[in-house]
Amino acid sequence: MLDRREITHNIDLLLSTLPPRLAEPLATHEQKDQVIEIVMDLGRLPEARFRHDQSSFLSETEVGREDLDYVTERIGQFGEDNRAGIQRTLHRISAIRNRSGVVIGLTCRVGRAVYGTIEIVRDLVEAGKSILILGKPGTGKTTMLREVARVLADDFLKRVVIVDTSNEIAGDGDIPHPGIGRARRMQVARPAEQHNVMIEAVENHMPQVIVIDEIGTELEAQAARTIAERGVQLVGTAHGNTLENLMLNPTLSDLIGGIQAVTLGDEEARRRGTQKTVLERKAPPTFDVLVEIQSWDDVTIYQEVASAVDSILQGNEPNAEQRTKDEQGHIEVHEGRPERADSEASTMLTRRGGYRSRERERDRDHGERDWRRKSERREAQREERERYAMTMNPNPNASLKTEEPSVLIKKPGKNAPARIFAFGVSRNRLEKALDRLGITASLVREMDQATMVITLKNYYRQHPTRLRDAEERGIPVYVLRSNTQTQMEECLGSAFEISVTPSDPLSEAMEEVEEAISQVMDGSTESIELSPQSSYVRRLQHQIVERYNLQSESTGKEPRRRIRIFR
Repeated sequence: MLDRREITHNIDLLLSTLPPRLAEPLATHEQKDQVIEIVMDLGRLPEARFRHDQSSFLSETEVGREDLDYVTERIGQFGEDNRAGIQRTLHRISAIRNRSGVVIGLTCRVGRAVYGTIEIVRDLVEAGKSILILGKPGTGKTTMLREVARVLADDFLKRVVIVDTSNEIAGDGDIPHPGIGRARRMQVARPAEQHNVMIEAVENHMPQVIVIDEIGTELEAQAARTIAERGVQLVGTAHGNTLENLMLNPTLSDLIGGIQAVTLGDEEARRRGTQKTVLERKAPPTFDVLVEIQSWDDVTIYQEVASAVDSILQGNEPNAEQRTKDEQGHIEVHEGRPERADSEASTMLTRRGGYRSRERERDRDHGERDWRRKSERREAQREERERYAMTMNPNPNASLKTEEPSVLIKKPGKNAPARIFAFGVSRNRLEKALDRLGITASLVREMDQATMVITLKNYYRQHPTRLRDAEERGIPVYVLRSNTQTQMEECLGSAFEISVTPSDPLSEAMEEVEEAISQVMDGSTESIELSPQSSYVRRLQHQIVERYNLQSESTGKEPRRRIRIFR
C-alpha cells in the first residue's frame, strides 16, 4: 500500500504573493505545514488558520488596501466566481467585493495533492462504479477527487477527463498540476457553463471516466445523468453533508434518483400500513455508490444508493458501512453507520413519506383501536347482563341463562382431544409437532369446528374477520413468531402444559429462512422479514437465500437487526 505523502507542499509560492510583513511570520511559524488558509479583510488583523481549528494573527497592524492590491497584482485573474490561482499550483485565492465591485477581502487557501487518500475506497474505484462524494468544507473531498483521477489515469490506464470549473482540481494556468497524473483537464470559462462542458467532454474526447467537482445546479445534475446513461464512469462531489441532506435538496436529489409523491390505492395503502400519499424514489440513481467523508481516514459508504434511498423513505435504517483507517494503515470496516447528527432531516423524510412517523402509525392503528373498543363494549354489555341475571336469581346453584352466555376458556390437557384450526400455518409441520409431543388433536378445515386457533404474527396483526370472530366467541388464538416446527412445538407445549426441550436457536433460524424462501418463491408474498439474529446467523441466512437466486438485505439496528428476503 502506498504511503501517504504530500507532493505539493509549495506553500512558499503562496507566501511570495503575500506582503513581506505577513509572509515572514508565517514562514517561520512552527505550524507552517499545517496551515489551511490565510484570511485578509480590510480593516481587520490578518489571520492564519491551521488544522484542528487553530488560528494565529500574523500582524498587529490591520490589513490596508495596499496589502490587498499587493496580492491581487501577483496572482491570476478572478473569474465570475471570484476565484483566482497561482500558475501550476493548487492554491486558491477567493475575493470578497463590496457593492461597487472593489475587493475588500481575500481568502488564500492552501492546496495540496496527497498520495494514498483513496486507499480507503480503492476497491470501489477499481470496480468502475460511479461514485458521489459528500462532506463538509475542508474534509478533503477535492483532494480525494484529484487522487482518484490520478489513480484511474496512471494505475489503470483509463481515459480520464476532469471538468475543472474553478481550476481547483488541476491548478491555475494552462498546464495542469502533476497531481492529476495523465488525466486530461478541461477548463470552464464561466461556472454557469459547466453542464455544457460536461457534455462536450463526452461527445468530443471519448473519456472512460469523467471527474467533476462541486455539482451544484439542476442543469449539472441533468448533465451528470446524461453522462451516466452513456456508460461513462462518473466520480464527483456535490453540495451536502449526508445522504439525507441530498434527498431534501430539490435541485440535486436527481443525483440519487429524485423524490416524488405517489398516491396509492386503498388496498396498497392498507398493505403497506401508510397513508395514501407517500414519497418514493422517482428513477434509478445517477451514482451507484455514495461516500460521506468525515476525513481521509473516516468515511461512511452506501454501496447501493437505490436501496439506501428506499429504506430511508420507508423509515428504515439504510444499509451502510463505516470504514476507518488507523495509524498503521489498516482499514477497519463496521456494518451500519455512526449516530446521525442530522436526525431532523431523517424525521422530515419519514414524516413526508415513511411509515414510522407518529401520524402514519396513528392512521395505521385506527382500525385496530376501533376493533378493540368494540370488543371492550361487548364485554362490558355481557358482564352487565350477567350481573342483572344474578340479581334476579341470587341462588348460585341455579342455572343462569343469559341472552349471550359467556365462554369459559380452559387450557386442554395432554390427553384431551382438541380440534385445531391452522390459520396461515403449515399443516404438515403442525402435524409433525403434534406427533413429536404425543398430543391427541385433529386439524380441522372450518373455524366453527375448532377449539383453538394457531396463526402467525403477521396475520394476527392484520386482524382478519375470522380471527376477530374466533376471539369474540372465546376460542383461544395462539400466535407464532415464525412458521417453523420449533415455534409450533413451543406453542403447543405452552397450550397443553407440556414440558418442551429448549430448541437450538441456529436450527430454528435455518428453518425460518427456508420457510420464508418457499413463501417468496411460490408467490405468497413479495417480501418477508425474518426474526432478529446475530451477525453470524444473518450471514448464514444470506448464503442460503443466495442459493435460491433470491435477494436479501439486512435492515434495522442492533439488537433488532434482521434480514429481508425478496425477489
